[in-house]
Amino acid sequence: MRIDWRTILAEQSAVPMIVLTRHQDNVEAINSTLRNAGHAARCHWIRELNDLGDALMQINAYLLIAFAGPDPEDSAKIMSVCRQFGSDMPVLIARDQVDEDIIASAMQQGARDVVTLIHPARLQAVVTRELEAHRQARALNSTIRSAREYREQLKSFMAGSADAIAHVQEGIVVDVNPAWLELYGYAEANDVVGTPLMDAFDPEAHAALKGALVACSQGKWADHNLRASGLLSDGSSVSLEMELSATEFEGEPAVRLCIAANKRDAGNLNEQLSQALQRDAATGALQRRFFLEHLGTTLSQPIKAGVRQLLAIEPDKFDTLMEEIGPLGIEEFVGQFAGLVGEARAPGDLFGRFGDGTLMLLMERGTTGDIETWAEHLIRKAGAQVFRIGDKQISCTCSIGIGTIDPRSPDTGAAIATALAARRNAEQDGGARTASIDRRDEDTRQQATDELWGRSIRAALMENRFRLMQQPIASLLGGDRGMFDVLVRMIDEQGQEVLPSEFMAAAQRNDLMKNIDRWVIAASMNFCASRPVKQLFVRLSEGSVRDKSLLQWLSNQLKSSRIDPHRIVFQISEQAATEYLRDAAEMGAALRKSGFGFALEHFGAGRDPRRLLAELPLGFIKIDGTLIQSLAVDQELQQHVRELVDQARQREIATIAERVEDANTMAVLWQLGVEYIQGYFVNEPEQVVMG
Repeated sequence: MRIDWRTILAEQSAVPMIVLTRHQDNVEAINSTLRNAGHAARCHWIRELNDLGDALMQINAYLLIAFAGPDPEDSAKIMSVCRQFGSDMPVLIARDQVDEDIIASAMQQGARDVVTLIHPARLQAVVTRELEAHRQARALNSTIRSAREYREQLKSFMAGSADAIAHVQEGIVVDVNPAWLELYGYAEANDVVGTPLMDAFDPEAHAALKGALVACSQGKWADHNLRASGLLSDGSSVSLEMELSATEFEGEPAVRLCIAANKRDAGNLNEQLSQALQRDAATGALQRRFFLEHLGTTLSQPIKAGVRQLLAIEPDKFDTLMEEIGPLGIEEFVGQFAGLVGEARAPGDLFGRFGDGTLMLLMERGTTGDIETWAEHLIRKAGAQVFRIGDKQISCTCSIGIGTIDPRSPDTGAAIATALAARRNAEQDGGARTASIDRRDEDTRQQATDELWGRSIRAALMENRFRLMQQPIASLLGGDRGMFDVLVRMIDEQGQEVLPSEFMAAAQRNDLMKNIDRWVIAASMNFCASRPVKQLFVRLSEGSVRDKSLLQWLSNQLKSSRIDPHRIVFQISEQAATEYLRDAAEMGAALRKSGFGFALEHFGAGRDPRRLLAELPLGFIKIDGTLIQSLAVDQELQQHVRELVDQARQREIATIAERVEDANTMAVLWQLGVEYIQGYFVNEPEQVVMG
């Protein structure tokens, strides 16, 4: 039975409102009163305050009427939720009684007014006033969007674009252009219009797509591209990249999806031809020769942060597969297998074909754990995939070898040999697994003992050869909150930058982390004193958490720098908090009492995160980056992160996602209610300029 979407849209023309109350009689009274005043209202009833956040994200309402008790804290909690979710809709507080003091208090908290059901005439007048003001604001925003959209459409038309475009309202496709129909293989618009947008995409992309649609409809989506597998009419799939933008369709808010056509103008034809010649026809990956060239060029450039590793990926028992499906079928199989890898990798990953069935991937991520998490997800996905080769259906597993690259002296040949050897080890151990070889461990044991590292670190501290780096923390609720994560680098005697992954472990074993912490804290305070930064997140090691003299030292530093302590947020790892919970709780309480912020990083991967939330005086939690790596396509992981966010929200603890790498992940995080993100998708670390 086909859905009559035009009828549905007509029924939804009434003014959408949210009514927060535990009594249905209040909803009916509001609805009746407003209809008597000529307002066709569609009231969405929310019973509990805990459900308000989800309603604000999912309902594009014009007005919120919230019934509150006599305690002023009731209305304060309501306004706090509205601010937390970035809602700009007008809020009316409904009370049993009202006077000037009550109205003034509520308006100071952010409400537009206070009303009662006892005086319906005033209720009607206040609602009329607020709806008119809200409509004018929406009309102004619509005019601005329309002007911007017109310019974009004109530019697209002048360039001869054949982009595939669809308009979506509340998850339903309401309009498509011929290019969209051609892309998906449909003959008529009626085959698509009125259907859920999600039907056009692989289920793995639904969470990211839903999050992006809601964010875009609320004006909180910037110029980010989403990647997803489109499900075509013939049952096949194709990897797509699309832009989302807020617009209007037939006078109602909508989201426009645009999948850019391949443009081949004369100006870049030679460049495209050159790139095409470098690519393997079956897989789209770089051919071996060109992959080696690009690999050498990339490794010659120092990595700014994190780790860089080379992955060798190959289906297990590849020779047996080749015998089973033949030389022609094996190319089709490798192409489909490479498609899985291509969909999972980040756009910046270097991707090459290194043999009949071997694919190579150069990855840069925050930690080794991030790469291992990505590899495990790919292994699970490949094991569940059915490859169709002619009339045969093939299943297989794959193994992945991980070779770590020394950032100070990268060796292309050694990196490739290490990755290939690790992959062979993984298959010999049974397949469907990862294996890694880190030759740096052998080199470090041979070339630099802990004693040598200890002398180098002490010398760097005495000679002030450490440097601060800052990485922005972006708000998903809109606006620049001026928040930065502080990182540290050591400069060796030759003036070369040394990453934390190279010296931190040695510093820990040499009991030097407390010294490094104090250098970082002092430098961060000096930076705050000289720059208008709003908040810096500064790490404390396990040693500093247990250091009873730190608080007095901090007090002296605070007097010397004369900065507002709220501008510094001290963060400790979940592991340190778990192992030294009493020390962490005491340290956190003392820091909060002194005016500093307190946060937990790498949160959610431990054995008892709920207990840490209950016992530590936290202002922020940073969700562990290993949980973020496969979040966009893993529904179980999404549910786990949602539970963490809900637990934090109940305790009014703000949430930050670590090591966010792409727009799809950001869209899912937005839908899950995470408030902030950091990672290479936001910005890579930048050196702090002191002065």
